[in-house]
This record gives sequence, C-alpha cells and structure tokens, in this order.
Amino acid sequence: MSSERYDFTIETLGPAKLNSPIRMSKKGGDGLADYVTDNDRILYSIETKQGADDSIHLQRSETIELAGPRERIYFNPAHVHAAICTCGGLCPGLNNVIRSVVRCLWYRYGVRRISGIQYGYLGLLENSPWPVMELDPDVVDDIQDKGGTILGSARGGGKQVEEIVDSLERMNINILISIGGDGTLRGAYDIGEEIRRRGLKISVVGVPKTIDNDLSFIDASFGFDTAVSMAAPVIRGAHVEANGSINGVGIVKVMGRESGFIAANASLAQSDVNFCLIPESPFDLDGPNGLLENLKRRLLERGHAVILVAEGAGQEFIPPSGETDASGNLKFHDIGIFLKNRIKEYFAEQGITASIKYIDPSYIIRSAPANSYDSIYCARIGAHAVHAAMAGKTQCIASRVNNQYVYIPIKVAVSQRSHVDTEGSLWRDVLENTRQPFSMKNNA
Repeated sequence: MSSERYDFTIETLGPAKLNSPIRMSKKGGDGLADYVTDNDRILYSIETKQGADDSIHLQRSETIELAGPRERIYFNPAHVHAAICTCGGLCPGLNNVIRSVVRCLWYRYGVRRISGIQYGYLGLLENSPWPVMELDPDVVDDIQDKGGTILGSARGGGKQVEEIVDSLERMNINILISIGGDGTLRGAYDIGEEIRRRGLKISVVGVPKTIDNDLSFIDASFGFDTAVSMAAPVIRGAHVEANGSINGVGIVKVMGRESGFIAANASLAQSDVNFCLIPESPFDLDGPNGLLENLKRRLLERGHAVILVAEGAGQEFIPPSGETDASGNLKFHDIGIFLKNRIKEYFAEQGITASIKYIDPSYIIRSAPANSYDSIYCARIGAHAVHAAMAGKTQCIASRVNNQYVYIPIKVAVSQRSHVDTEGSLWRDVLENTRQPFSMKNNA
C-alpha cells in the first residue's frame, strides 16, 4: 500500500518549552543515550524501486516520527495529573503496560498524581460507581506476573465523549493514557477532538491492544505473541486426542473476528494443524472441494485430523444473531460447536465412525500473563506513551513499525484493519505447512 495517502503528522498541545528532568545527551559519539527529536523519523514503507540515479526524495507522508524522550517537555511534572484506563476484552500484557506507564511517570518525570480509571471509559462517566485507584510504583510492583488488568476492563462508554471530557476537567486530569483496541482508540480520538473543541490542554495517547493483531500500520500488537504461544500446546493436545481415536478429529477455536493472524501463526508454531480456517479465506462445507470432503480424504489416508479455526471464519453458515456487544461488534455464534455438530452429522451420513473433540481455549489465552517477548514489548511501549504525553503530543498511539518504536496519529491507525493477505508469504507458508488445498471453494 502507498504511504502517500497518509498524514503521519503528530498533533501537539503547543510548544514544549520546559527542560525534561530526564538527563540524556544531545549529541552522538559520547557513549551516552541521546534525546529523540521530532525530526528523527523512519520510513513507513521499506519497499522501494531503483531510480535512474542514487538520489532519494522523501515526502513527510512517507516517514514516521520516532518515539522516545524529548529534551523539552510540555507539562510541568509537578502539575501533572495522569490517568490510565484499560478498555475492551482482556489481553496478555495489560498489567505490564500499566506498570511501565506508572514507573516511567514516577521515576523518570517525577509525576506523583497517577490515577487508575476502573473498567475503561465507563469509569469516567459521571455516575460511575467505581472510585479511581491511586497508582504508584508500590501498587504496580509485581502486577506484571499476573494476567488481566488490576484496573478491570470493560466495553462501552467511549461514545459518551462530552461526559468523559467533563470528568477529565472535573478531576483536573491533563494526561490520559488509553489502552485498548480499535473501538477504544476511536473513542480516544473523539475525546481528543472534544478536548480540542473546548480549548483544553489535555494530552490523549493510546496504546494499541488487539489480541487479533488486526490494527494496521504496526508490526504487531502486544499480547499477540503470548496468544500464539498459549495456543500451541492446545493444538498439540487436540492432535494427541485425535491421533488416539478411531478417525479422530480435533477442533480448536482461537480468537480472530475479522483477521486470522493467531490461527495462521499458531498453525506454523505447532505443525499438527491439517486445516486452518480464517475469515480471509472463505471455504465451502459441502461439495467435492469443500471442507467435509477434504476432511474425509484426510481421515481415510491418515486416520486423524486437526482443524484450527478463527472465531470469525465460516460465520456465513450460521444465521446471524442480530445482537451486538457494548462495543458495537456483532455477536458471533460459536463456529467450533457448529463445525463439531456438522462434521459429526456428515460422517454419520457417510457411515464412517469418527470421534470429534472440540476445545475452546479463548479465555485461558486472554487471561494469561505476558510471555518474555510481550513483557519487553509492553515495558517499552508504555514508557514511549508517557514520553509522548509529557512532550504535549496528543491523539496518537505509541507502537512499533519496522522494529522501531514510533508515534502514529490515531486517525491513521484506525483508518483500516489489517488482514491476512491470502496472496502473501504468511498464508503461503501456512498452506505449505498444513498441506490443505489452496482453496476449499468448489468454484476455485
């Protein structure tokens, strides 16, 4: 995709005029860590075409601002009241991000007023029954070892923008760190717009959290690596069950409403998967090239099979529920249960004995503590969110692109979702690993 369509300019509340309490170097070559400037940028797209000469002319829209501590900051740390909230579903690493934000504010900037907002944006509504939680390094000392979030998390409330900004004003909050997915970040952007409309000086910085890894413009979301590593032993268990039964079929369902990144990567992490079903690659159930016929051929040849399915795959086979959750997402029926029943029915019709086992580890995966990879990611991304807020940047997210930590405008980050490219190398490698047909559509 062309980066020329996107404006990566980061909004600010005003000039950063105060000296940062973080002591760093202004120049390289002295063996000391350096400040980051707003002009330190990286390429968004690493793709290039060789021109007639060696000259390079880059548009600002082709580069992204590097994250990190600035020499000058906008807020006086003694006057800062920062707030943190976690929104949406649980995800490995939430506590790690909270801890990182608190420790950076406290130790690096000397901020002493840090409030934890309970249950996401709902905790900022006027009639919220949940008091704010006072946060300091002692409170967050060992929370990185626990799954979930000490603040609690909930969907909804993000559309009540005026009420939320009223609360921010009433509480004298001037920094809001909002940790959540697509809906949370859209809410953060709207909150920032209302703050701008009122002429307030409140920084809103997001930390993207989507276990499905479906946010565009970033390398990966925190918690995704943990989700894949947690799914691997479940797949192994499904394989053991299937292999130990007569015509055994193990079905495992993982998260992935619109994007099948967890299923695709877990299929590679644990090479016991024979059929990986994701929303991006539609399939037929019946017919000569449908899933059921391919599954039958597999059982006749090998005597067992493992199916890994993302929650959003195959929803076209089930009547829509017509219901939505508090975030406005359509509630899906359980594709795993549907497949189990349909496969059982199919083999009964074929007169073939089969043993079908279904495992749904979704909540076990969501509630797991972050692994070491995600712990490092969360520690760094939380600190970078603080550096952005203290410098007066707003309506942006802290994330990672091309293995570099950067700031991206929220408006750009939520402008589109990321999907598994079925013509790309990831899906090609999954097909090679599972040896399933490149398409299970009868008209392919």
